[in-house]
Amino acid sequence: MKDVAKLAGYFIGILIVGAFLAPVLFWSAQWLAAHGVLPFVAKYDFETFFHRAILIAAALLLWPFLCISHVRRMADLGLAPNPRWDRDLFAGILLSAAPLLCCGALLIAFHVYFFRHVFVWIILGVLLRTGRKYAPIFAVSAIFAAVHFLKAPERTSVIVTWTSGLDSIAHAFARFGDPMMLASAFATLFVIGCILAVARVLTHSLWLSIGLHAGWIFGSGIFSWLTHRQTIALPWLGKNLLIGIVPLGVTALTWVIMRTWLKYDRASQV
Repeated sequence: MKDVAKLAGYFIGILIVGAFLAPVLFWSAQWLAAHGVLPFVAKYDFETFFHRAILIAAALLLWPFLCISHVRRMADLGLAPNPRWDRDLFAGILLSAAPLLCCGALLIAFHVYFFRHVFVWIILGVLLRTGRKYAPIFAVSAIFAAVHFLKAPERTSVIVTWTSGLDSIAHAFARFGDPMMLASAFATLFVIGCILAVARVLTHSLWLSIGLHAGWIFGSGIFSWLTHRQTIALPWLGKNLLIGIVPLGVTALTWVIMRTWLKYDRASQV
């Protein structure tokens, strides 16, 4: 079986297992809350449990996927020890967070925002064993974007049944029918996925990718905590600092800075 077919089976398995696991999680949480155990979980809607069920399914099926893909050690994924892991980690955080927060400062200056008062590299490693480089990068970037993009709207399942998870999958895929969301959200997530994948391929390590991802989360989180949005102007700006054509340009700038930094940083070690 080809690695691509195995990967497709893995993702289909995640959706199926997650869809049928979600009602069990939801009913269990409701039962616990009704009996005075963890009462706070009663406020969460079904889609929250569906998203968690997808993550649990991905973790449960990861080991079988690695076994049928004959992955026994990190080297099978093209990964090697990185003696400069701390430097790459810090650089990744700085290279992603700094442009993002600079963009945020401009948005505050133009009164778009106001201050408030108060597992993917494994998939890339498997696909890289085909001997190709760019096709796996684009494939994994699309997967990264889809995983973050495919989220069902909140409270779409008023009555939870065994098929509610399947309904959530349908609601999530319906977002692909909105060209505005594709331009403002999916495109930016795809570029972010490309940057993470290229960092992983060029360094043969995860540390730079981890740093980049952490920097985006940190920068976006800090900005969202400090400010509140005044208006949404899709496709230019969305509900946070990682959605829209403007953030797309900022992430593209991060790509250029990262490639330049890697070029001169690695050259200095030769």
